[in-house]
Amino acid sequence: MTSDDRRNLVLVGMMGSGKTEVGRRCAQQLDRPFLDTDALVEVVSGRTVRELFLTVGEGAFRGMESAAVQDALASPVPVVISCGGGAVLDASNRKALRRGGFVVWLRASPSELGRRVEAVGLTERPLLSTAAASGSHPLDAIKRLAEIREDAYKASAHTTVETEGRTLDEVTDQVLALFAEPT
Repeated sequence: MTSDDRRNLVLVGMMGSGKTEVGRRCAQQLDRPFLDTDALVEVVSGRTVRELFLTVGEGAFRGMESAAVQDALASPVPVVISCGGGAVLDASNRKALRRGGFVVWLRASPSELGRRVEAVGLTERPLLSTAAASGSHPLDAIKRLAEIREDAYKASAHTTVETEGRTLDEVTDQVLALFAEPT
């Protein structure tokens, strides 16, 4: 491990990029708590992300998401954090994440992300279920979101790991190897 074992490991990326699964595996190998900002929002609000999008809207959700990012970064012990796909849209979140941890952007092509998300179901992904309800194909929504968010992911990340065509173990190993490098 690096000389600074107190750094948080932060994973960012689009839905379907593997943040949650890779994050859990990294946390287990590092013997650290795992925090998912979407799960933190759900615990605090008592509602699912989907319910929040439907009842209070994306803007209110993003405010709760920013609070979850701050809460995760304020952990008294080093943690592994999986950020919701849109957390990096807020400039203050990007700045806080870079300052509070080592940020890895997990990246895959929109078609691969679509395949992964579709395999687990679209109904829990509010931005995709909204697109489908309006007659748009979810893959078109993923492509649009990926384009919109690309610069924000680049600005927040210290490094990028390509996940397409790789196993969870391979991605986890690469993330941990990059995290262990001296800063």
